[in-house]
Amino acid sequence: MLNGILPASWSGYTHALLRIMTGLLFLAHGTAKLIGWPAVEMFKDGVPLLSLFGIGGLLEIVGGVLIVIGLFTRVAAFVLAGMMAVAYFMFHAPAGFYPILNGGELAILYTFIFLWLATAGAGPWSVDASRKA
Repeated sequence: MLNGILPASWSGYTHALLRIMTGLLFLAHGTAKLIGWPAVEMFKDGVPLLSLFGIGGLLEIVGGVLIVIGLFTRVAAFVLAGMMAVAYFMFHAPAGFYPILNGGELAILYTFIFLWLATAGAGPWSVDASRKA
């Protein structure tokens, strides 16, 4: 047990749940940008596909799907970690040093979760795991 709360044997499943939920949440950013769902005020007029936000949305959709299903997880996560680090330094850091004030907390969390997935892999409940079996 982990300090008497959860058994250590659950770590693989919580790994997979973190990957799946991160991918689903990330995917929603891409669909909001490119197909307008869910509706986000900032993207209500649409985003040109070949703009910075459009390319980001495409990476969020493709990368998000790959992360959710756990296919090519290490490569996808590495690319997405880099994308989110760039997003933080381009859009959030110029607004101030503290992430809680510059709105960059989510970008930082995504960066480090994706960096972890790039090293840890997909875990169970993934296409990557089933391809190795």
